[in-house]
Amino acid sequence: MKRSEFRFFDHLRVRWAEIDAQKIVFNAHYLMYFDTAVAGYWRALALPYAESMESLGGDLYVRKATIEYHGSARYDDRLDVGMRCARIGNSSIQFLGGVFRADELLVEGELIYVFADPHTQTSRPVPPALRELLQGYEAGQGMVEVRVGDWAALGRDASALRTAVFVEEQRIPAEMEWDAADAECVHAVAYNRLGLPLATGRLLQHVPGVAKIGRMAVAQAVRSSGVGREVLEALMKAARARGDHEVLLHAQTSAAPFYARAGFTPRGAEFEEAGIPHVEMTRAL
Repeated sequence: MKRSEFRFFDHLRVRWAEIDAQKIVFNAHYLMYFDTAVAGYWRALALPYAESMESLGGDLYVRKATIEYHGSARYDDRLDVGMRCARIGNSSIQFLGGVFRADELLVEGELIYVFADPHTQTSRPVPPALRELLQGYEAGQGMVEVRVGDWAALGRDASALRTAVFVEEQRIPAEMEWDAADAECVHAVAYNRLGLPLATGRLLQHVPGVAKIGRMAVAQAVRSSGVGREVLEALMKAARARGDHEVLLHAQTSAAPFYARAGFTPRGAEFEEAGIPHVEMTRAL
């Protein structure tokens, strides 16, 4: 088993609580490492797990878990946990995992899941949509489609995402979230391969030649998966296409590192909008 066999990696540092009297990671923790990596793998597939399984009419249950130990991880080691879908049967899915310290394979594992009826826990055939999605990811395909359009086309899904993130999660008053600009903006919504909306944003004309991006919202289950970046890139592409040379946005300070990684730089002092600290950020197009 080699690192090059994996498209997806979860990253961690060994905590003090995870080592045993021999000063190495207690053997049972590796199953937790693999389970955490599987959760990250679903995010990489842009699949909010609960909603996706409900739409597929089933759920996944572990049938078998095996681990083979080659070496030991120690306190504060940085580990990369690879995970891949190796085989899909009629109702079962085989995942293979590897725990690496740099290029050294420490532990390898096999997880067998069975797709089943969640009420009776009796097996069902793996749905074709899930089969194609897993095979597509392992083949290097993209997992998200970003649609760009007006409010009439995308408003329902954009509204649902913004309500969940801004009104329900961040408790921004609903009357502050909605404005007349929505009818005039360019909107973008990212969808996974099951058709579920995951992230949204909008594009306004700030002044001639300068675009303004706002209302960026990403479903909580897929944050840090790259979905938000795809929406941001789609909006900047739309701004370039109409001739804008600069884009600005008001970033919540907690999200400023996300925009910095996309090439935005802060401008001016921190300020508040809707009771939340913000900073203006800009970049050339």
